[in-house]
Amino acid sequence: MPVKPPRRWLILILGLLAQAANCVFAFGIPFLVPTLLASEGLSLTQAGMIVAAPSVGFVATLILWGAAADAFGERLIMALGLGSSGVVIGFAAFATRDLAAQFVLFLLAGACASSVNAASGRVVMGWFDATERGFAMGVRQTAQPLGMGLAGLTLPPIADEWGLRAALWFPAGLALVVAGMVAVLVIDPPRENAGDTDTTPAVSPYRGSTLWRLHGASALLVVPQFAVSAFAPVYLVTVQHWDAVRAGWFLAGVQVFGALGRVGAGYWSDRVGSRFRPIRQIACASAAVMLLVALGDASWPWLVVVGLTLAAVITVSPNGLGFTAAAELAGKAWSGRAMGVQNTIQTLTSATTPPVLGLVIVSGGGYAAAFCVAAVFPAVAVVLVPASTSRG
Repeated sequence: MPVKPPRRWLILILGLLAQAANCVFAFGIPFLVPTLLASEGLSLTQAGMIVAAPSVGFVATLILWGAAADAFGERLIMALGLGSSGVVIGFAAFATRDLAAQFVLFLLAGACASSVNAASGRVVMGWFDATERGFAMGVRQTAQPLGMGLAGLTLPPIADEWGLRAALWFPAGLALVVAGMVAVLVIDPPRENAGDTDTTPAVSPYRGSTLWRLHGASALLVVPQFAVSAFAPVYLVTVQHWDAVRAGWFLAGVQVFGALGRVGAGYWSDRVGSRFRPIRQIACASAAVMLLVALGDASWPWLVVVGLTLAAVITVSPNGLGFTAAAELAGKAWSGRAMGVQNTIQTLTSATTPPVLGLVIVSGGGYAAAFCVAAVFPAVAVVLVPASTSRG
């Protein structure tokens, strides 16, 4: 087990902040769509292109940044990528009238920012042993809801008061500040494996089936998560007849419990000494709760609200476990690349989930059928989750 630095909890918080700063930009652009439409004169299609640009760059470079973190260390890659993204977002603020330039700059900013995903995961893996790692990665995974919440609280009022350029300066400045903190305060964990209980040979972990099965199961578990995040707002407004503000506050509150669910799942895995067993059990619960939502849509309105509340917590809970298990299976020499592959596959799955389930809804099946379809994927994941931590 590596020597623990006196500020490893600070390093964890810095990894969380770096990931959250990344999310403020990547997930905050949709909050600026009304400004893009009203003040910048873009069409809805053009605004959609701008919103998608960071994700395209993000996915394209995840594995490359993971390999760079494996080779050159976590502190350098986190600080370099996040700082570069801040600079590029700053340039994008001056290109708000040029659609092509803004698309390219947002794509490049997303490509730079994705460095944080694998590098922050690696630094957590390096400084926390197997008895604490699940909890630590769960804390790190709360960055997404925290980043989305911060973006929702800050970007729209800034854009309303001072315009799109000022709204973009906020994530740019945040990225630069956090990158500076990472460069000064983060310590790379030891590169050697001596004495570490998770020691693995520095050969490709993809020669066996275990890591591939984990990636596949984790991708399947993303489907119910994004079924809820993509369709719960419109469902509550159009079917349950909630007003948009009430629906937004309800879903924002549920995000808090979702973040706690990620931390709780990680702590649970540490206590039972297994990542796979909790993933498998959460997959069963995800399938059951999506069927509960479908039943509520077909019967009692109050039941679907209960189901959506539970689903918003349960379906996001295994995210940190999947990343932790992937890094542990891959070993130190490959953990950055393994987390890059994990994130790439999950991101691609999340991008295809809304249009596929949307097709089920509009083709006549309705929301109940879509939620039933979403329940199939975690049910298959139960079978696909590896039975052991071996790589064969």
